[in-house]
Amino acid sequence: MLNIDKIKNGIVIDHIRAGQGIRIFNWLGLDKAPYTVAFVVNANSRIMGKKDVIKIDNAITINFNVLGLIDPNITVNVIESQKVIDKIKLQLPDRVENVLICKNPRCITSTEKYIPHIFHLENSRLQTYRCEYCDEIRSADDFRELGVRS
Repeated sequence: MLNIDKIKNGIVIDHIRAGQGIRIFNWLGLDKAPYTVAFVVNANSRIMGKKDVIKIDNAITINFNVLGLIDPNITVNVIESQKVIDKIKLQLPDRVENVLICKNPRCITSTEKYIPHIFHLENSRLQTYRCEYCDEIRSADDFRELGVRS
Protein backbone atom coordinates (compact mmCIF):
# COMPACT_ATOMS: atom_id res chain seq x y z
CA MET A 1 0.00 0.00 0.00
CA LEU A 2 1.35 3.40 -1.00
CA ASN A 3 1.21 5.98 1.78
CA ILE A 4 1.68 9.70 1.10
CA ASP A 5 1.48 12.16 3.99
CA LYS A 6 -1.23 14.78 4.13
CA ILE A 7 -0.48 18.21 2.73
CA LYS A 8 -0.39 20.98 5.32
CA ASN A 9 -0.75 23.93 2.93
CA GLY A 10 -0.71 23.54 -0.82
CA ILE A 11 -2.49 22.13 -3.83
CA VAL A 12 -3.68 18.73 -5.01
CA ILE A 13 -4.20 18.38 -8.76
CA ASP A 14 -6.56 15.43 -9.09
CA HIS A 15 -8.45 13.55 -11.81
CA ILE A 16 -5.65 13.98 -14.35
CA ARG A 17 -6.12 11.66 -17.32
CA ALA A 18 -3.66 8.76 -16.83
CA GLY A 19 -0.40 9.55 -18.61
CA GLN A 20 -0.95 13.34 -18.72
CA GLY A 21 0.41 14.00 -15.23
CA ILE A 22 4.03 14.09 -16.39
CA ARG A 23 3.24 16.97 -18.77
CA ILE A 24 1.76 18.99 -15.92
CA PHE A 25 4.62 18.04 -13.61
CA ASN A 26 7.17 19.24 -16.18
CA TRP A 27 5.17 22.36 -17.17
CA LEU A 28 5.06 23.45 -13.52
CA GLY A 29 8.81 22.76 -13.13
CA LEU A 30 8.14 20.56 -10.12
CA ASP A 31 11.34 18.57 -10.68
CA LYS A 32 13.21 21.66 -9.41
CA ALA A 33 10.83 22.42 -6.53
CA PRO A 34 12.45 23.05 -3.12
CA TYR A 35 9.30 21.74 -1.38
CA THR A 36 7.67 18.33 -1.17
CA VAL A 37 5.86 17.10 -4.29
CA ALA A 38 4.17 13.72 -4.71
CA PHE A 39 3.44 12.51 -8.25
CA VAL A 40 1.22 9.42 -8.47
CA VAL A 41 0.82 7.69 -11.82
CA ASN A 42 -2.00 5.29 -12.72
CA ALA A 43 -3.81 5.48 -9.38
CA ASN A 44 -7.05 3.52 -9.21
CA SER A 45 -10.18 5.61 -9.73
CA ARG A 46 -13.81 4.52 -9.50
CA ILE A 47 -14.87 7.03 -12.16
CA MET A 48 -11.88 7.13 -14.49
CA GLY A 49 -10.42 3.64 -14.08
CA LYS A 50 -6.89 5.06 -13.80
CA LYS A 51 -5.74 8.61 -13.09
CA ASP A 52 -2.66 10.65 -12.20
CA VAL A 53 -2.46 12.87 -9.10
CA ILE A 54 0.02 15.61 -8.13
CA LYS A 55 0.28 16.77 -4.51
CA ILE A 56 2.23 19.98 -3.92
CA ASP A 57 3.03 20.91 -0.31
CA ASN A 58 3.29 24.62 -1.11
CA ALA A 59 0.95 27.34 -2.36
CA ILE A 60 1.85 28.07 -5.99
CA THR A 61 0.26 30.08 -8.78
CA ILE A 62 -1.11 28.04 -11.68
CA ASN A 63 -2.56 29.25 -14.98
CA PHE A 64 -5.89 27.39 -14.93
CA ASN A 65 -6.48 28.16 -18.64
CA VAL A 66 -3.38 26.18 -19.62
CA LEU A 67 -4.20 23.43 -17.14
CA GLY A 68 -7.75 23.27 -18.57
CA LEU A 69 -6.32 22.87 -22.07
CA ILE A 70 -4.07 20.01 -20.95
CA ASP A 71 -7.02 18.22 -19.37
CA PRO A 72 -10.40 19.94 -18.85
CA ASN A 73 -11.54 17.27 -16.35
CA ILE A 74 -8.95 18.12 -13.70
CA THR A 75 -9.96 19.10 -10.18
CA VAL A 76 -7.68 21.38 -8.15
CA ASN A 77 -8.02 21.19 -4.37
CA VAL A 78 -6.58 24.07 -2.34
CA ILE A 79 -5.39 22.87 1.06
CA GLU A 80 -4.90 24.96 4.22
CA SER A 81 -4.14 23.44 7.63
CA GLN A 82 -4.63 19.96 6.12
CA LYS A 83 -8.21 20.76 5.05
CA VAL A 84 -9.67 21.35 1.58
CA ILE A 85 -10.79 24.98 1.56
CA ASP A 86 -11.55 25.26 -2.16
CA LYS A 87 -12.29 22.76 -4.92
CA ILE A 88 -11.85 24.09 -8.45
CA LYS A 89 -13.31 22.05 -11.33
CA LEU A 90 -11.50 22.97 -14.52
CA GLN A 91 -12.98 23.19 -17.99
CA LEU A 92 -11.88 24.26 -21.43
CA PRO A 93 -11.18 28.00 -21.28
CA ASP A 94 -13.32 30.31 -23.45
CA ARG A 95 -10.25 32.34 -24.45
CA VAL A 96 -6.53 31.65 -24.41
CA GLU A 97 -3.71 34.07 -25.07
CA ASN A 98 -0.17 33.07 -26.08
CA VAL A 99 -0.81 29.39 -25.46
CA LEU A 100 -1.88 28.12 -28.90
CA ILE A 101 0.05 29.39 -31.92
CA CYS A 102 -1.65 30.35 -35.18
CA LYS A 103 -0.06 28.42 -38.04
CA ASN A 104 -1.75 30.39 -40.83
CA PRO A 105 1.10 32.12 -42.76
CA ARG A 106 -1.30 34.92 -43.77
CA CYS A 107 -2.27 35.67 -40.15
CA ILE A 108 -1.00 38.98 -38.79
CA THR A 109 0.62 37.09 -35.89
CA SER A 110 3.08 35.45 -38.30
CA THR A 111 4.54 38.79 -39.40
CA GLU A 112 3.92 41.06 -36.41
CA LYS A 113 5.68 39.31 -33.53
CA TYR A 114 4.40 41.72 -30.85
CA ILE A 115 0.75 40.75 -31.43
CA PRO A 116 -0.48 38.13 -28.97
CA HIS A 117 -1.86 34.84 -30.25
CA ILE A 118 -5.48 34.94 -29.10
CA PHE A 119 -7.88 32.05 -29.60
CA HIS A 120 -11.55 31.69 -28.68
CA LEU A 121 -13.33 28.41 -27.97
CA GLU A 122 -15.18 27.53 -31.16
CA ASN A 123 -16.68 24.14 -30.29
CA SER A 124 -16.43 22.67 -26.78
CA ARG A 125 -17.50 19.18 -27.89
CA LEU A 126 -14.76 19.03 -30.55
CA GLN A 127 -12.40 21.10 -28.36
CA THR A 128 -11.51 23.49 -31.18
CA TYR A 129 -10.35 27.11 -30.99
CA ARG A 130 -10.57 29.95 -33.55
CA CYS A 131 -7.84 32.56 -34.09
CA GLU A 132 -9.12 36.04 -33.26
CA TYR A 133 -7.43 37.58 -36.32
CA CYS A 134 -7.74 35.13 -39.20
CA ASP A 135 -10.36 32.58 -38.02
CA GLU A 136 -7.90 29.67 -38.36
CA ILE A 137 -9.22 26.67 -36.38
CA ARG A 138 -6.89 24.81 -33.98
CA SER A 139 -7.63 21.80 -31.85
CA ALA A 140 -6.88 21.68 -28.13
CA ASP A 141 -5.16 18.39 -29.06
CA ASP A 142 -2.62 20.47 -31.04
CA PHE A 143 -1.71 22.12 -27.77
CA ARG A 144 -1.51 18.81 -25.92
CA GLU A 145 0.92 17.47 -28.53
CA LEU A 146 3.10 20.59 -28.78
CA GLY A 147 3.11 21.74 -25.18
CA VAL A 148 3.02 25.22 -23.73
CA ARG A 149 4.10 28.24 -25.74
CA SER A 150 6.43 30.41 -23.71
